[in-house]
Amino acid sequence: MAHTLPALPYGFDALEPHIDAQTMQIHHGKHHQAYVDNLNKALAGTDGENKSLEELMAGISSYPMAVRNNGGGHYNHSLFWTILGGDGSLPAGKLADAVNAAFGSLDGLKEKMNAAGATRFGSGWAWLIVSNGTLQVTSTPNQDNPLMDIAEVKGTPILGIDVWEHAYYLKYQNKRPDYLSAVWNVINWAEVAKRFEAAL
Repeated sequence: MAHTLPALPYGFDALEPHIDAQTMQIHHGKHHQAYVDNLNKALAGTDGENKSLEELMAGISSYPMAVRNNGGGHYNHSLFWTILGGDGSLPAGKLADAVNAAFGSLDGLKEKMNAAGATRFGSGWAWLIVSNGTLQVTSTPNQDNPLMDIAEVKGTPILGIDVWEHAYYLKYQNKRPDYLSAVWNVINWAEVAKRFEAAL
């Protein structure tokens, strides 16, 4: 089964002014599309062709680097688009309780995630994961993620922030911390909560 590019659940300009429409067009239509195309090429004629993305991630160490990079890119971005597009509401219910228990407050979570993203050398991701029933912040290089069997810290990602330059450079240039601060304005906490419940 060939992998396909998921449609964005909102317009390219929906995240303005925090993430600009041109970045979204290029990021989704060019970068993510390339991960999908290259993943399909890398899997053609192999046993991985019929596996789900999650299954590929779980056994990624037995696949070539092209599957790791492009499969990770496809999984990570597919998650990223869904956790953006929020209406400014805050975490509620069980998710809010878990955030407060793990980080003291929402600001405590933001601080930890922003630090993970800002200190990730080169390209990568900052993650909020569920591991053994609790929330943790971690980061991964390149297009790796915490579902991969090679990840230093394993868990189920429920929120990921892309810190590759292509995610922010047109608007923020080299000011990654400014982008990290801005992205919280468009987090879709209802989607994060849904992923949290599923991970438990």
